[in-house]
Amino acid sequence: MINIVAVLFPDLTQLDLTGPAQVFAKYPDAQLHLVWNTLSPVVTDGGWCIVPTTTFQTCVQADVLFVPGGDGAFDVMDDPLLLAFLREQAERADWVTSVCTGSFVLAAAGLLTGYRATSHWASLDMLSEFGVIPVSERVVRDRNRITGAGVTSGIDFAFTLAAQLFGDDEARRIQLALEYDPDPPFEAGSPAKSDPELVRRIATATQGRRIDRVRRAAAALGR
Repeated sequence: MINIVAVLFPDLTQLDLTGPAQVFAKYPDAQLHLVWNTLSPVVTDGGWCIVPTTTFQTCVQADVLFVPGGDGAFDVMDDPLLLAFLREQAERADWVTSVCTGSFVLAAAGLLTGYRATSHWASLDMLSEFGVIPVSERVVRDRNRITGAGVTSGIDFAFTLAAQLFGDDEARRIQLALEYDPDPPFEAGSPAKSDPELVRRIATATQGRRIDRVRRAAAALGR
């Protein structure tokens, strides 16, 4: 049995979690555990809730530790219970992983210092505040750390993890079963394909909302 432990927190981006979770559900002999500090429903950025299956106190040891992202990730970078849970779990986990801005939570826990990692493009450069090496790639693996870029990258991340756990053939089987064959209607899904002025405006607005929280968390880690 492979235990996949996924962290919940208020205002997480639901697709960061539910995209990979759909792939996880096809993993052979794996169980997904949704953990938060209580069993109360957690409100996502979509306005609806996900119900935890376990708490920090009762959670099993993860083989795969996973943190999704969302704006709420920046609000829990100084949560002592969450950071302590992540550090303890990471010591014995085979894989420590994230999608989107979940990498900032891992970084705030000191779990990505000196590692190559990715995140949503609009926040990526700020990872360097934690001594992380930002990499603009859809999925980045560095030793036993695997990080996915923004939101929909979580699906690619989950297939990459499947290949690491079960081999390429099994990952291909799951991909076919889920008919994962992206063909977006617009070529606008990355900064390289979008209007540079639009990219600049989104990046400036995003970083402006988040940089103070990132710097506070990075300073706390350094103390």
